[in-house]
Amino acid sequence: MPEEPTHRAALLVMGCPKVPVQTSLVLYLAHRMKKAGIRTIIAGTPSARQLIRVADPDEHYTMEMKDLDATIAALANGDLPITESYVFIHNDAGISYAATIASLTHRPVTAIIFGEEAEQISHEITFPCTVIAEPAIHNPIPIKIKLEEAAPWDA
Repeated sequence: MPEEPTHRAALLVMGCPKVPVQTSLVLYLAHRMKKAGIRTIIAGTPSARQLIRVADPDEHYTMEMKDLDATIAALANGDLPITESYVFIHNDAGISYAATIASLTHRPVTAIIFGEEAEQISHEITFPCTVIAEPAIHNPIPIKIKLEEAAPWDA
C-alpha cells in the first residue's frame, strides 16, 4: 500500500494531446489546485508535457511534471503518495490509464472525458470513479464549468 501523503497531492494525467482542450483544462485545473495549496503533479506523454511547458514557461500554473510511464511505475512501487487523480480521457488508452491509477492507488479518481465520443467513452468505464464528460474538442468552457461545479480544489 502506498505511503500516506501528509497533505493533499493531486495527480493530473494527460495522454496524447490530439484533442486541443486537454492542455488548457490541465493548466486550468493545475492553477486552481496550486492556488488552493494542493501539491499538483502533472504526468503525461512527452508531447503533452511539451505543450504544457510552452504554454506555461515560467511555471506559474504548474508545480511538477513527470513522465507518464515513470509515474505509473512510481505509483506501483509506492514511491509517489497521492490523495487523488484527475485523468484526462479522449480514447480507450485514457480509460486504461484511469483504471490502472485507480487500481494502484486506491484513491479517488476523476475521469475528465472530452472529444467527439465523450458520451460513448463514459459508458465504457467499469471501475469506481467520478466522471465529468462533455463532447468538447476546441472549446474548454463546458468542461471548465463542470469542474467549477465539482470544485475539487475545495474538497
